[in-house]
Amino acid sequence: MRGENGNVVPIREVRINMQYPLINEVEAYWEGLRNGRSLPARADVDPRGLERALPYAFVAERIAPGIARFRVAGQHLHDLMGMDVRGMPLSSLFVPAARERLSELVEEVFESPRVTRVSLNSGRGMGRPALEAALLLLPLLNDKGEVSRALGCLISEGHIGRLPRRFSIAALQTRDLTTGDTVTEPMHHASGANAPSGFAEAATTFAPAKRPDGERPALRLVQTDS
Repeated sequence: MRGENGNVVPIREVRINMQYPLINEVEAYWEGLRNGRSLPARADVDPRGLERALPYAFVAERIAPGIARFRVAGQHLHDLMGMDVRGMPLSSLFVPAARERLSELVEEVFESPRVTRVSLNSGRGMGRPALEAALLLLPLLNDKGEVSRALGCLISEGHIGRLPRRFSIAALQTRDLTTGDTVTEPMHHASGANAPSGFAEAATTFAPAKRPDGERPALRLVQTDS
């Protein structure tokens, strides 16, 4: 398929853009925060600007080369794992075979820095129907001006099932923010298997709007040790 500029656009990339419109909304919000700057800061991120995407949104912190952990995570990520993912590494949502490539992608997000979109799948198994998903990673500055945070969004389509889900990487697209170069990479081997300023990480809960009694908030917050 050809895009507006005549370039060939991979079908899977088109599906990510059309199938998961909230991915585009989160990236558009992040681009708005840049406002001509190289990168937005973590403190600029306000949950009110992400209200529709909050169940799927997260903030990750780089804790070592190629390793990031969840500091803030929406309810959908908890549902995928069947547990609270805050404080867990991003790799916990991936099958072992995908973790080395994931580590490389995470490091590129912080080092280059890069915008990264990833097409994911989770194979069928006992208590686990086949599942497709999309992941977006957007670099952020911390309060020292270092690229050590990332705003993310992970959306799956289909029934999650009774057991925790882990994903393989089906395809990916990265955009280098320094050079503007965009690279799309198919992974042929992947198969089956009123709010405070920014996200207030010192708080233990976050409810972006008044909700009926008994309804879980879309996003819960945690303070982890720096």
